[in-house]
Amino acid sequence: MKPSILLFVAALSGAAATTATWELDGYQDFLRGRLSGLSITRDGKMTLGPRLLPVYTSDQSQIWSMAQAPDGSLYLGTGNRGRLIKVDTAGKGTVVWTADQPVIFALAIDRAGIVYAATSPSGKIYRIENGRATEYFTANESYIWALAFGPDGALYAGTGQRGKIYRVTGTGQGAVYYETGQAHVTALAFDRQGQLLAGSEPNGILYRITATPGGPARAVVVYDANLPEIRSIIPASDGSIYVGALGGSIARQSAAAAAAATSSGNVTVTSTGTSITVTDAQAGLNQGPHPAQQATATSSLITAPSTSTDVNGVERSALYKISPDSTVETLWSSKDENLYDIALEASGTLLLLTDAQGRLYRLSTGTDGARGATLLGQAEQGDATRLVNSSRGTFIATGSVAKLLRLENTSAPDGWFESPVHDAGAVARWGRLNASPTSNIKFKTRTGNSARPDSTWSEWADAAAAIASPAGRYIQWRADFSMANGVAPTLDRVSLAFVTRNTPPIIRSLSVSAQGVNLLKTSTPANTNAFSITVTDTGETSTAAGTQAQVFPRPAGQQLQISWQADDPEGDRLLYSLYFRGDDERDWKLLRADSSENTFTVDGDSLGDGRYYFRVTASDRLSNPEAQARQSELVSPPVLIDSTPPEVKAGAPRRNAASLEIDVTAEDRASTLKRCEYSIDAKSWQPVEASDGVTDSARETFMLRIANFPAGEHVLVVRVYDAAGNAGLVRVVIP
Repeated sequence: MKPSILLFVAALSGAAATTATWELDGYQDFLRGRLSGLSITRDGKMTLGPRLLPVYTSDQSQIWSMAQAPDGSLYLGTGNRGRLIKVDTAGKGTVVWTADQPVIFALAIDRAGIVYAATSPSGKIYRIENGRATEYFTANESYIWALAFGPDGALYAGTGQRGKIYRVTGTGQGAVYYETGQAHVTALAFDRQGQLLAGSEPNGILYRITATPGGPARAVVVYDANLPEIRSIIPASDGSIYVGALGGSIARQSAAAAAAATSSGNVTVTSTGTSITVTDAQAGLNQGPHPAQQATATSSLITAPSTSTDVNGVERSALYKISPDSTVETLWSSKDENLYDIALEASGTLLLLTDAQGRLYRLSTGTDGARGATLLGQAEQGDATRLVNSSRGTFIATGSVAKLLRLENTSAPDGWFESPVHDAGAVARWGRLNASPTSNIKFKTRTGNSARPDSTWSEWADAAAAIASPAGRYIQWRADFSMANGVAPTLDRVSLAFVTRNTPPIIRSLSVSAQGVNLLKTSTPANTNAFSITVTDTGETSTAAGTQAQVFPRPAGQQLQISWQADDPEGDRLLYSLYFRGDDERDWKLLRADSSENTFTVDGDSLGDGRYYFRVTASDRLSNPEAQARQSELVSPPVLIDSTPPEVKAGAPRRNAASLEIDVTAEDRASTLKRCEYSIDAKSWQPVEASDGVTDSARETFMLRIANFPAGEHVLVVRVYDAAGNAGLVRVVIP
């Protein structure tokens, strides 16, 4: 079951969720936490697991490669100082050799116990015998990612950045065996017929390569994976091939090598920053290099290749089984973890090593339907790189701090699990923690108000009864396991109840508009995200600052529509009430109460001319007990309703030779005047400006001076508009 919020609904009252339950139940849920000394079985039970004991700790930052010698000792290739370390069967570590390159990405050991180490970013192979290293072969490549001895005794090397495989038969005696057309050859192995298997990047192609007598090697594509990089190849005795693929670690490793080379100050390597993309699976069958690989050296310091592939939304890594009949099964996949190495146990089960805190899984590969991965444990390291399974046991190499760990057959006497942090969405009060079962398991909780636990969180508090941790938005629980009388406790489900503090609704906007007319302008309140007020006129739109009133032209019967947008953080049902108040009034008057609708229409005639405010309230009392219900409100800026035209008066006309003069006064009760114009004998309108030069007051005087006024009787009409678009007229007959 996925992590879930279980809501308890009071059926009689119809209230929304007030009490919720956070639950972790089963395999996938438990994988999201952190653990030590515990295993998670494939059926979702958490119990004490096998111990992962430290065998050796190095002063290096990373173990990149690992190989076992015939005498049982382990050799480790490290970075960022390129050391070869031998760890004997007693766990004693000795630095055998320090390379002049910063990283040893690949190791191979022949039957005589002689070690071969490949350094990067210079692409050289060294032969180390009795602590003495000699240069064995120079590949003239930036990276050597994989080494493997073939049945013919030759050493094969998988390289990058040109995706070539070299066959080396002796000191300085080597040549290109096959060119894949890919950027990197990342893994090598030999199948039971002695044929070379090679994995590549960035197209995730697995090749089977066969030598032809007297001619070049030829290859077939065994599998073209959906993931960019083939990381590990394990041939099985029954002819099956197990293949680990991931979303691309080459860029990370190359960057580490480049950084190490730069910081060491004693390495100069030329390399290209070429981006290589192969889109045709058959491109790898060509014997010549891919055209994209025709690049030249551009820098005195190595640059990491641009071959990282983004696989967001799909599997981050996967384990495939390729049967002898070429059918392919996906045995395991993850969108969260990188699969860094695999190993096959004698029983036929597989071990998987991932980068998520150094996790080790055991995967059944049977055909009885009992397949599934068990999390055996985790190394509590930020990186886990290599895995070796031998008669001496299973060994894990880690990064961040370079350590060698061994998987024991005995269970740990105790262990602990820390859940992921849960976000209640708001400050919550916590109820009771319930678990099944609980024998020999002690539970604790801690809470806080930051997404990550830090010093501001509460201390761990016992949760045997009610949760004692204080109220907070975030919570985490911990379970401590201990063995009792040889019996390991198990845990398969944990849930805890909580009640969030109710938060008030949010009214996001309040809009007032006159129906059926054009928009004039919108006021700009202090918080422009909170509301918008829309007014109408002749089609022009502008913005007024502060609390300047907005004007609505309204013929008789004009309808005003008031609308608002609101929501509730908890998703509670809301009730709205709407009020209005005139600018010269003290009390709010109710227009509509307790409605679930968010619009209301009012007849403007019922309000009359004047300056008005509108207020809407939102309450969540339908979904909460009365004592916990919350309410919010939002008030509009002033809205001016003006339906009365200006009053226009004209004085006596005066003829002065061929000109006409006439004084006009205009006054509006509700808004300012905006425009004055006149027409003679129903001809076109001519504008007139106010006597003071600006038409911007509720009362204005206009002086009309009309030159070359024709003789005889004429009709003069003066029209004055207010801000709402109402027009007042005066008619004057000129004798």
